[in-house]
Amino acid sequence: MENVLKKWGKLTAGLAMAAALLTACGNEENNAGNEQNDGNNAVQNNAEENAAGNENANEAGEGNENGFPVTLTDSTGNEVTIDEEPETLVSLLPSNTEILFELGAGDRLIGVSEYCNYPEETADIDNVGAQDMDPELILSLDPDVAFVQAYHEENHADILNQYEEAGIDVIVVEGGNSFEEVYETIQMIGEATGTDDRAEEIVGDMEERLEEIKDQAADIPEEDQKKVWVEVAPSPDIFTTGQGTFMHEMLEAINAVNAAEEEEGWVNLNEEEIVMLNPDVIITTYGYYVDDPQQEVLSRDGWTEVPAVQNERIHDVDNDTVTRPGPRLIEGVETLAELVYPDVFE
Repeated sequence: MENVLKKWGKLTAGLAMAAALLTACGNEENNAGNEQNDGNNAVQNNAEENAAGNENANEAGEGNENGFPVTLTDSTGNEVTIDEEPETLVSLLPSNTEILFELGAGDRLIGVSEYCNYPEETADIDNVGAQDMDPELILSLDPDVAFVQAYHEENHADILNQYEEAGIDVIVVEGGNSFEEVYETIQMIGEATGTDDRAEEIVGDMEERLEEIKDQAADIPEEDQKKVWVEVAPSPDIFTTGQGTFMHEMLEAINAVNAAEEEEGWVNLNEEEIVMLNPDVIITTYGYYVDDPQQEVLSRDGWTEVPAVQNERIHDVDNDTVTRPGPRLIEGVETLAELVYPDVFE
């Protein structure tokens, strides 16, 4: 534009002064108008460029709302990609059901296992089986995601394939045998359901409360430490928990000694072996199907010299809070601390 105006000026240089002045005035007006148009065009071009940029940005982010799609690795090493935030869920493990409710995704559950008993809202959700699933019902429910356990993959892989062919994302979840593994499970389920932030809050709260207990228990002198015998099944087939279990980790956290610390996992000991351990405290976890666990222990022949029996320090705790790999495990630790060391943890 500026070059055109310069050429026009050269061509009109020989005209009369009056004509030149008139032409100059006209050119000034034209220049002003052209400059204004150039400015308007520039604004319009910028707006169009910005709009195009925003549209491209939106297109680039399409499908990623709330972090989806996500690809995660489940408990058996399978990579699972979830394209959109799931709206309907099925859970075939009680611990996963508890985690989902704690994450705020419980209202998305349309099917739970027959052993899912917490929270009470689970009673109103369709029962889809347990280790033996009801595949027809699950397929008819058509959930977006099915949370199953390793048992299902090992024994019912063909059924899981049917779910996947029907468009159901299958995630294998094993809660683990340690707090750290439970934290990882909560975070994985949070990622799968778009509740990552809530998962971090839950894990953070559990870690903080567990650390507080450990700090408080650290002041218990070694000579005051209690030996604790844990029973997860009553006489005559008495089972206990050794190392590699939640109960063992919990007893370590409260600075108590697991009477079965030499054992590994879930083990069966006879009564003579147990009596020889001389526990100071006995914890039972089967009060949900034995009417009076304390009396059951007190009435056993040959147990009268056991310190825990002599002092009647026998306590039953909610089995689900000390063996189920979910958010309530921290409640189990706090309960054990109060029962074993009532003077320390009030």
